[in-house]
Amino acid sequence: MIKLIVLDVDGCLTDGKLTYNQEGIESKSFSVKDGLGISTWVKLGNQVAIITGRNSKMVERRSQELGIQHLYQGIKDKERVLQEIVNSLGLNFSNVAAIGDDLNDFNMLRLAGKSFTPNDGVKVIKEIVETVLSCNGGDGAVREMIDILVDGNNQKEEFLSVWSINSKQ
Repeated sequence: MIKLIVLDVDGCLTDGKLTYNQEGIESKSFSVKDGLGISTWVKLGNQVAIITGRNSKMVERRSQELGIQHLYQGIKDKERVLQEIVNSLGLNFSNVAAIGDDLNDFNMLRLAGKSFTPNDGVKVIKEIVETVLSCNGGDGAVREMIDILVDGNNQKEEFLSVWSINSKQ
């Protein structure tokens, strides 16, 4: 059973584009579908971690909004951080699913029990992950991953009930 999902930001939670205004202020866009999936995953008592190579106040804010328990920014060695999280939570890697899209996610993805990449992930990552998603990064890829995991965990009824939906109607 998957109990922890690990998310990369740029290229997974976002489309990977960096936009700067004239003052040099960066902006990012996040999918509300991803957000609803993440917040519902958390409401089921599951864990979420973000491990990203960049630092961003926007990612910090989004993490707080969604109830993400573990935020690691400016990380060069994602594999080491993932090992620390798994150990601190008393989990096995078989309880972990991760999504990444580029070379800096390679080692982290190889550790996870289930690994995913958005449809627009790079070729090398597509070759090593268990699932290449149909959605692109920033366009519902994380939600698609969560939907797959919820089904695999047999948590669909519980997932829907968070929003008072009964799928057997």
